[in-house]
Amino acid sequence: MPRSAPRAQPAAKTRRTSTAAEPSGTVSALERGIAVLRCFREDLRVLSNAELAAMTGIPKPTVTRLAATLVSLGLMKQEPDTERFSLAAGVVSLAQAFLGGVDARSIARPHMLALANETEGSVYLAIRDELHIVLIETASPQSALLLARLRVGSRFSVASSALGRAYLSAMTDQYEKDRLLQNIRKACGEAEWARLEKGLERSQRDARLHGYCLSLGEFHRDINSVSVPLVVPGGEIMALNCGGPAFSFTEKRLRNEVAPRLIDTAQAIARDTGGKVPLPDKLFKVS
Repeated sequence: MPRSAPRAQPAAKTRRTSTAAEPSGTVSALERGIAVLRCFREDLRVLSNAELAAMTGIPKPTVTRLAATLVSLGLMKQEPDTERFSLAAGVVSLAQAFLGGVDARSIARPHMLALANETEGSVYLAIRDELHIVLIETASPQSALLLARLRVGSRFSVASSALGRAYLSAMTDQYEKDRLLQNIRKACGEAEWARLEKGLERSQRDARLHGYCLSLGEFHRDINSVSVPLVVPGGEIMALNCGGPAFSFTEKRLRNEVAPRLIDTAQAIARDTGGKVPLPDKLFKVS
């Protein structure tokens, strides 16, 4: 397979895969292949060999071999004209198998729709994937005009999003939480971390005192939102979010109006799934 010519790097932040010794019990080649697949996002659908190498930190000759293997398995495809790569249909069946097994989605959706119509905001249910939050269900009000219409599969930073911050607030293993924060800091870089750190600290304080986390223009400068964690049976942490344009979803409105409704909605989902919503003792509500 001919190697594609080097191209300009994507504007989005890159994520590098460590070349250090692999952890005991893992397969390095598999880890590298999955690292290549993880490079593709909604805003990065087509990537060259050079771009994949830069984003993963894997040498270009190795990326070429990994890409050839993934193409042969139907997980990636190569454009005949540019020789750049994109995901292939083989990943769809994997995604469908995962989403089909998340029972909380179908249970949560009617509750999410009710909240979206009541607040006229976008409502999202998400889980974590490494340093990102991935949407697994969405709901928008019928009157939605200016809301960000993110889709199932959309992913964004744990550090800047209310969803990610709510996820962090529900982590009970302090070692794992500290390690995640260290990895986020390393991936962000010191300048970006300095911008996000204050908001992260505020969100964790809000979670301890009020049971929710905010993102005020940090995920997107024109979007404010509030999130709460939801722990489903088996201990998996999810996060539920409601928000919209900053001019409508002001901090005051999020705290006084939207957050209480969001907590009620999360508790309704928890009741129907057999899960729980981590809340400060003083806010705990009996379902």
